[in-house]
Amino acid sequence: MSKLKIGIQKSGKLYNGSIDLLNRADIKFDQTKNQLIHLSKNFPLEIYFLRNSDIPKYVEDGVLDIAIIGNNQLLESGSDIKITEKLGFSKCRLSLAISKEKLFSDIGFFENKLIATSYPKSTKKFFNDLNISVRIHKISGSVEIAPNIGLADGICDLVSTGSTLENNGLKEVALVLESEAVLIESATITAEKQSTLNELLFRIRSIIGAVNKKYILFNILNENVDDIIHLLPVLKSPTILKLKRPGWSSVHAVIDKEKFWQIVSKIKEKGAQDILVMPIENIIS
Repeated sequence: MSKLKIGIQKSGKLYNGSIDLLNRADIKFDQTKNQLIHLSKNFPLEIYFLRNSDIPKYVEDGVLDIAIIGNNQLLESGSDIKITEKLGFSKCRLSLAISKEKLFSDIGFFENKLIATSYPKSTKKFFNDLNISVRIHKISGSVEIAPNIGLADGICDLVSTGSTLENNGLKEVALVLESEAVLIESATITAEKQSTLNELLFRIRSIIGAVNKKYILFNILNENVDDIIHLLPVLKSPTILKLKRPGWSSVHAVIDKEKFWQIVSKIKEKGAQDILVMPIENIIS
């Protein structure tokens, strides 16, 4: 397989999530942080650690074949780059925030106001779509301090938990866009490299598919099996195995993590016993 070049943010939450994904995909490489280029030891992949804002241009120009980047950064770059896969980590939102002391009734509050942001293009597009005129002051880092020092009337910044806004006396008042980590792909990728990318995607998709799933197995009387099957929203159908003990079966199923407790309560009511729950590393369809 031909070697792929992948770009990854060199620090921050996106870096941590990207490294975890590669580790789970069994991509082995020297993780020395002061080195910006790494070659995988067991997969045809060359890993470049770069500034987040530089990555879209490198992919667009074909310097990189693929990259992991926040969707918000891709939109801000204005680059027309293909999103190959949504990765489901580093979820956050680009939001508008103002001082807690100010009253806010609707988005018209921002008419002719000055907004500090590190994302001027996304902010401008949001207000243009609403036909609201604003003034934008682009700054890098520590955006949340701008209203407190009189630099701006409000801010447009990334929010994960909201604690940073809270600690700086701000309140979130409007959502601009939601974001998560995505895998992007250069339009110049060759057929030979596409084969390598397909193998990498196969691994990544098996990991993503397992993130919100649990494997559950339990024992139940044969007479109750039909009553319990419809309670299990599984991938295809549950596996039912006869036990050596007469009149009993073991039921195995993959279920959604968010529905786990509701399902367990229901199957217990129907007679499920010896319930065992296990995490899933990969799901290969």
